[in-house]
Amino acid sequence: MRGSATDPTSTPGHRHLRRTAGALATAALLLPLLGAAPARSATDSSDDRLQRAFASASAEYHVPQSVLLAVSYLQSRWDSHAGAPSVTGGYGPMHLTDARTALATTEHLAEGSEDARGDNARTALHPDIKVTGNPALPARLKTLPRAAELTGIPAAELRTDPAANIAGGAALLAAAQKELGEPASTDAADWYGAVARFSGADDTATAAVYADDVYDVLRTGEERTTDDGQLVILTAQPHLAPDTAQLGRTGLRTVAAQDTECPKSVSCEWIPAPYAQFGNDDYGNHDLGDRPASQRIKYIVIHDTEGAWDGVLNLVQDPTYVSWNYTIRSTDGLIAQHVKAKDVAWHAGNWDINARSVGIEHEGFLAAPDAWYTEAMYRSSARLVKYLARQYGIPLDRQHVLGHANVPGPTTSTVPGMHTDPGPYWDWRHYFQLLGHPFKRTGGKHSSLVTILPDYASNRPVYTDCTTKGAPCTAHGSSEVRLYSDHDVKAPLIKDIGRGTAPTTGVNDLSSRVSTGQQYAVADLWGDWTAIWYLGQKAWFENPRKEPTAVRASGLVVTPKDGLAGIPVYGRAYPEKEAYPAGVPAQSVVPLPYTIPAGQKYVVGDEVPGEYYYAVTFTTDSHRVVVGKDLYYEIQYGHRVAFVRAADVRLTGSAG
Repeated sequence: MRGSATDPTSTPGHRHLRRTAGALATAALLLPLLGAAPARSATDSSDDRLQRAFASASAEYHVPQSVLLAVSYLQSRWDSHAGAPSVTGGYGPMHLTDARTALATTEHLAEGSEDARGDNARTALHPDIKVTGNPALPARLKTLPRAAELTGIPAAELRTDPAANIAGGAALLAAAQKELGEPASTDAADWYGAVARFSGADDTATAAVYADDVYDVLRTGEERTTDDGQLVILTAQPHLAPDTAQLGRTGLRTVAAQDTECPKSVSCEWIPAPYAQFGNDDYGNHDLGDRPASQRIKYIVIHDTEGAWDGVLNLVQDPTYVSWNYTIRSTDGLIAQHVKAKDVAWHAGNWDINARSVGIEHEGFLAAPDAWYTEAMYRSSARLVKYLARQYGIPLDRQHVLGHANVPGPTTSTVPGMHTDPGPYWDWRHYFQLLGHPFKRTGGKHSSLVTILPDYASNRPVYTDCTTKGAPCTAHGSSEVRLYSDHDVKAPLIKDIGRGTAPTTGVNDLSSRVSTGQQYAVADLWGDWTAIWYLGQKAWFENPRKEPTAVRASGLVVTPKDGLAGIPVYGRAYPEKEAYPAGVPAQSVVPLPYTIPAGQKYVVGDEVPGEYYYAVTFTTDSHRVVVGKDLYYEIQYGHRVAFVRAADVRLTGSAG
């Protein structure tokens, strides 16, 4: 069934005067035909100029306004990012790409000196291979120059003027529609093929997933205030049915069905990491585990690539490098799978976490606050994570969906070099909304737990060292909240003794930061300040009632058993010595340089058995999974999770 002939959207109007009077007159005549909804009020206001820009571009290029709005939402959620490029060099509400100068050659896993395998039973692996640039940019990374040709608008204006950027996107959609031999219809259902082409994908599967997402947005509608204070509304069209047959006329290549572990709602390719032996009995870049995944996969680890798509894919196909399970492309959300879930990828820097997790890399850069992620990538990633969570029974919370920054160092010596991605600019709040598990208040006013939950856009702590040592990073929304040793912003920052250095505001210094969705036990209150137990200390953060950065929560906590002055904290949950069979060397169970003093409480994420996967040879006949009798609790200890022995603690619920 085709969609309706009408295309209801919202507030009509004209673009800011940059076209001729004739063009504006034509726009005025065409607006009713393109289905613009009546104005919300008799007078225009500055907070709807973006909405009016969509209406004007719609009229000028004969593209349904709702299609423009939905495409833009999937690209940028209508944000302009003050003219800054995304991680793939995309600009403005329409994410027009101009990657010639926006993409820099960088090094994957650049921060720290972490051994990605994280197992001291084998010589540490320190990859030093660098991502290489790709001089032949694909069409998806240079849509802005094409938009400049079609509109006559200078490239600089397309980057920085949201109205011009929207016009450029409209021109690209109109050109795609014309190239497909389709009419400039007023019916949004007739633009499926053009939307698929707009994605920049080079295969039908990826383009179709992108177009389906756009039409999902069209059916559900959206409304939000953008990063520059613009209210934008897209009216829902719940019965819209696009002409999907147009996909066959796009000229995109068809990819044969592949044996990937992905949901049907995403585009997924199999680009395998090699399991190969090389030199001196060494091998890479993952282990054939044949693990019983439904029993043992406990975590999903979110990474960013610190490199562009093509270079990163070159790395994961190098047998001398490290590996991860999936990579997600920013422009259109394409997923590449590299390692099967039954096998163990080397990605987290902690062998215990590696053996119990799946690692997902996202095309992006930690220390580039304005290099934003697209909505297409967030949505594709969320669909993959929901699929994995269903497959392996993984709870959708911050104790099981970890950032690489939340993975603990397995031993004391490794703590300073552990990685910090995806960093403070990853939008955990929005991500969990897409996962269908939004963070919210779950505890009463007397609850002794909190969930960290700042407003991403307005929460802008100062970070330094993004580009130059000591220099402030660009002000930007953040998922993280800063911690102090007292209820005063002039008080010293909380110190992480494991790092061995004084705390700083550096973008990679996690000493004194908590992240959205993480949960902690309340230690004290003072006016608009809340104290939590963190790294064995009382840590304070601002939490004003009118603009809270945390909400009350409920859950389980651990505290040292009565009579104990303090208990050790571990970076891995390994079995006791007696559990190891002959031929498998016992791994030491050595605590980190942290403790939990008596009286302090920490939120529990999971109960896990002591477990070790012995895999130090290329041949798999000697590989063994050792499971002990000792049980551990995974806890939110600092910014990272950690483990405590169940025998050392008392488990209690929070007061509600």
